Amino acid sequence: MWNPDDFLAQLYKETPAYAFQAGTYDEWAEWRNRLKEVLIQSLVLPPKSDTKLDPVLLERVDCGEYIREHIQLTTAPHLIMPFYLLIPKNGSQPYPAIVACPGHGYGYKELTGLLPDGSVRPGEAGIYKDFPIELAKRGFMVIVPELLGLGDRRLEQDRAKEPKENSCFRLSTNLLMAGKTLAGYRVHEMMRCVDYLQSRSDTASDRIGCYGFSGGGLVMALTAAIDERIRAAVISGYTNTYRDSILAKPHCSDNYIPGLFNAAEMPDIFGLIAPRPLLIESGQEDKGFPIHGTLKAIDQLKAIYHAANADDKLDKDIHPGQHEVSGRVAFDWLKAHLSV
Repeated sequence: MWNPDDFLAQLYKETPAYAFQAGTYDEWAEWRNRLKEVLIQSLVLPPKSDTKLDPVLLERVDCGEYIREHIQLTTAPHLIMPFYLLIPKNGSQPYPAIVACPGHGYGYKELTGLLPDGSVRPGEAGIYKDFPIELAKRGFMVIVPELLGLGDRRLEQDRAKEPKENSCFRLSTNLLMAGKTLAGYRVHEMMRCVDYLQSRSDTASDRIGCYGFSGGGLVMALTAAIDERIRAAVISGYTNTYRDSILAKPHCSDNYIPGLFNAAEMPDIFGLIAPRPLLIESGQEDKGFPIHGTLKAIDQLKAIYHAANADDKLDKDIHPGQHEVSGRVAFDWLKAHLSV
C-alpha cells in the first residue's frame, strides 16, 4: 500500500493543457501556434546571436559514389560541432538536402561507414543501415552532425571510456541546474546545420528534409516542429506516447524536458510538423518504443493532419524489425517529397 503506483496513475490521468482536441482548420492553427510557443519555452533554446558559423574543412575523401567532407562549425559561444557532409556525384545542383541525426552509439561515424577511430568499418552496417550513405547515393546532400555529448563531443572525463558511452547525464543535469536543456541545445545546433546548408550554392535551400533515428529522432522531430525550413521529416525508432515509452522504463536523461508532459503528449508535439510531410518509421519488435504506443501516436497524428487538411502528408512504415532503421519506404518517400 506504500508504493507510489497510484500516484503515477493519477499523474497520467491529468489531461495536458494543450492536448489536441481541435475539429476545424482554424482551431488547429490556433492550437499549433500556442503549443509551438510552449515547446520553444520548454526547450529553453539558446538566444539567437550573431555568432558566425566559420566552417572549417578538416578532410575530404572520395568515396566512389559520393564525396565525404569532415567539417566543423561554430554553433554557439564556446561550442564547436564537427559533422560529415556527404556530397552526391549523381543528380544535378542544387541538391536536395537531409539533416541525418544519430541516436545513442558512437556518433556520426557510426552512420557513415566508419569505426570510432575514423577508419573504414568492415562488415555489416548495423542498426543505422548507413542511411546517410544510401541517401547520398540517391542524389541528396547529407549533413551528419555529431550530437553534443556523443562520440567526438563527449566530455574529457568520458573520452577514455567505451566508444558508445556518452556524456548525456552530466551535460543534461548541469544544463538543468542552469535552467537550460540538452534537448534545446541539440535542436539549436540542428537549426545551425540548416543555416549551413542554406549558405551553400549547391544546396536547394527550399528542399531540406531530415531523418533522425532513436534519440536523433527526438531531436529532429523537435527541430522540425519549430523550424519550418525543414520541408519533410522522417522520424525513426522513437514516435510513441511518453507514457508507453520514456516514462515506462529508464531511458537516457537527454529525453526529459521539464514541464513538457503538462503541456502535451508526444504525438501532439510531433504533430506540430503538420501540414508538412511526416513519415513515422518504427519496428514491430522495438522494446524501448513499443509498437502499441507507436500506433496510439499515429492515430493522434492522423487527427492532427486531418484538421490541418493534410491527410495525404502523413505516412508510416511499420517494419518487422526491432530498434533499427528501415529505409525501405523512407528513401523513396524523401525523394518524392523533396524533388523539384
